[in-house]
Amino acid sequence: MILRSDETQDVDVPGSGPMRMHLFRPAIEGRFPGLLLFSEIYQVTAPIRRLAAMLVGNGHVVAVPEVYHEYEPAGTALQYDPAGTDRGNALKIAKPVAAFDADAAAGVTALLAHPACNGRLGTFGVCLGGHLAYRAALDPRVSASACFYPTDIHSGTLGEGRSDDSLQRMAELKADIMFVWGRQDPHVPYAGREAIRGRLEEVGAAYEWHELNAQHAFLRDEGPRYDPALFLQAMGLTLEFYRRTLA
Repeated sequence: MILRSDETQDVDVPGSGPMRMHLFRPAIEGRFPGLLLFSEIYQVTAPIRRLAAMLVGNGHVVAVPEVYHEYEPAGTALQYDPAGTDRGNALKIAKPVAAFDADAAAGVTALLAHPACNGRLGTFGVCLGGHLAYRAALDPRVSASACFYPTDIHSGTLGEGRSDDSLQRMAELKADIMFVWGRQDPHVPYAGREAIRGRLEEVGAAYEWHELNAQHAFLRDEGPRYDPALFLQAMGLTLEFYRRTLA
């Protein structure tokens, strides 16, 4: 499927100004399920754009918000180097959780209003974005969420003050959710994964759970942790999940 990947939209977020969203959609007439894709701490990098293209090429319209729009000029992508990592991690605990949530609500509203969106909406996220995709799925307008190796859910350490309420709010979850983990990921150890899965069971969530022999960020097609075979396997799981939940 030929794609459009050159469009952006600046969405007003109450209290924090415009948020740049990068839009990816099939270059044909029609309406498609929408996916709000949340990036890792580096914002909209080349690997994130290629990930969005993979989802669009399988029949979705995708919007990728810049998660640090209050702190960085529009269009900024941090580098995959020590300076970029330090900056991304610092902003992850500088930005209030309420501001992350406001971004998600504004992004959901904007994507649902896009003429290429058919009114069915899911979220997708990696690393920090996996956590944000989960929190965005607490919005009843979201039907499904695919969360890849989401950080900080088990520890409750997202945002200003490093004190989020993501585990506590899991009882609010109405969307179907899929978690995908790397067993060799030091950011979310076995005990942390078990705490999340235990909470999902406690609240009776509709969920899928996949653990792979992979490192953190194994989807990122740049750098030493990329696993192409597991990328394809994980995308198959994801696309089947969305076919079932966003039909």
